[in-house]
Amino acid sequence: MKNSPRFALCAVIVTLVFGLGGCTGMSTQDKNTAIGAGAGAVGGAILTGGSTAGTAGGAVVGGVIGHEVSK
Repeated sequence: MKNSPRFALCAVIVTLVFGLGGCTGMSTQDKNTAIGAGAGAVGGAILTGGSTAGTAGGAVVGGVIGHEVSK
């Protein structure tokens, strides 16, 4: 059970890497939103010890910030 937060973080990173592979047809704003969401999810997972709520909350906040940066 000690590896649970580490496993969650690795799962988020792997999902992010494979998910960004489909970004070829996306606009710059869409790419920034996806990157922000991924970075926020990783940050939220790290800060909350891998909790689902922290990861999801980080993804939401990061996505909004990434979306707004490119305006």
